[in-house]
Amino acid sequence: MHGSEYTLLLDLGFIVVGAAAFAFLGKLVRMPSIVAYILAGIFLGPVLGLVEIDHSLELISELGIALLLFLVGLELSLQKIKDLGGVGLALGGLQVTFTALGGFAVATLLGFAPVEAVFLAATVTFSSTVVVIKLLDQKGAMSRLYARISVALFLAQDIVVIVALTILSGLGGGGDLELMSVAKNLGLAFGGMLVLLLVSLLAARYALPKPFAWAARSPDTVFIWALCWCFLVVLLAHVFHLSVEIGAFLAGIAIAQLPIHEDLHRRLHPLMSLFIAVFLVTLGIKMDLSGLGAILPYALALSAFVLLIKPVIVFFILSRMRFSEYTAFQTAVATGQVSEFAFILLALGVASGLVEGTVASLGGLTGLITIGISSYLIIYSEALYAFFRRFRLLALFRAKQEPDHEVIRKNEGHIIVVGMNALGRELVKQLSLRAERVMAIDTDPKKLEGLGAADTVIGSVEYETVIEEIGLRRAKLVISALQIEDTNHLLAYRCRTMRVPCAIHAFDVSVVEDLLDLDTAYLLMPNVDGVVEQREIMEREGIVRAGNS
Repeated sequence: MHGSEYTLLLDLGFIVVGAAAFAFLGKLVRMPSIVAYILAGIFLGPVLGLVEIDHSLELISELGIALLLFLVGLELSLQKIKDLGGVGLALGGLQVTFTALGGFAVATLLGFAPVEAVFLAATVTFSSTVVVIKLLDQKGAMSRLYARISVALFLAQDIVVIVALTILSGLGGGGDLELMSVAKNLGLAFGGMLVLLLVSLLAARYALPKPFAWAARSPDTVFIWALCWCFLVVLLAHVFHLSVEIGAFLAGIAIAQLPIHEDLHRRLHPLMSLFIAVFLVTLGIKMDLSGLGAILPYALALSAFVLLIKPVIVFFILSRMRFSEYTAFQTAVATGQVSEFAFILLALGVASGLVEGTVASLGGLTGLITIGISSYLIIYSEALYAFFRRFRLLALFRAKQEPDHEVIRKNEGHIIVVGMNALGRELVKQLSLRAERVMAIDTDPKKLEGLGAADTVIGSVEYETVIEEIGLRRAKLVISALQIEDTNHLLAYRCRTMRVPCAIHAFDVSVVEDLLDLDTAYLLMPNVDGVVEQREIMEREGIVRAGNS
């Protein structure tokens, strides 16, 4: 093994171990993983000097950026915000404008040059889609109105970010900053971006649905196809002299419009988490702490703007749009941090020679402070709102006091049926006829079609995120029609742990003993009489409603 290869493996080992250690320590204090990874990089680089960035690590970091943007794009399903798209665009346009102007004014007052002030204004303007969605999901609030408004706002922000990335691609396309050269490069960059956007939208509408629906039958196949699509669009972006970030983001948005995007997001997440960790750790390694004392006051000033002024701007806009005080407050709290896009914009600014590394370090430090503090504010936003209400600190804005109308539907007291083979579909049909609330789950979107009033979820019960989404802990009964032994065992174990009765398809005599050891409440045997007998038992015990026949 050559020395450079050994050094790369050693550096990657330090990065992965450091990321894992800091992520574990961060979890103990509920610190977001983004902050933990950057702190790990600072510890490995500037503090201990164990890792130095070379070309190979730069390439891996670049791949991490691409996958991070692909992951962000996967979150932006237009179906999720179809009723709030207009609100998101209006709110986003006003918020980005006012926050950018305010951030530019603050940076200028702090003594930064105009170009540096522009980058710092961009840093404080955008909010973190990845952090906020993860925290809101952790709170179980993704179905709330304020969460959906936040996602719509982030979509509007991301559109502006793509424009900014396109401008940077154009500025980096030429050897000088002469007016004609800049105009030509910007024209080519925006032309290429529009072509790439059109290709992605057309593909999402006409080219991708059928192939991905077919590939969804095999989890490994759909996983590989998604990565192939991502890198194909990244390659097209390179052909148009655009950054890989633009290509990866547009690739993610295209797949986000497909029915399988939630399940695909879960499957891709472990791989992306690795590369995202490498990117963020290397970002921390690059940070120059030699001038920490000099930039700390500026970082605190910018952080105060992000944590206080930006949420006030969002709160004021939403209150004028006639949203309730509660909705406006919760949405505002969710915006009080720096986006992961800020790190990318600053890195590209340094690479283009438009700003110095000190500005990037300042932006990174501001991100650490705001993401860390904002995470706790989001987690405890209900208590924070009660505090503000108690002392009437929000009365100045004269926001609407009446609650906004929102339908909050919790998964509770329902029957979950896993596996939409012939047995599973018949079970869903019969339970629905008995007026039960049924949730059907399968990895193949085609098998979930034509199930009437039943709720449907695309995914595998092997994933913890799916278990949370379907509300297994609060289910009345869980039925598996699968003929997959390992999955059935895992499902039975989880049902026993959560004390939820389950009925598992005992498709072979050899699986009966293991299922009984897992305290499976009911076994669905592969003969009609057994199924009828089990149904009668469940009716007598009141788990399902008795039928008319």
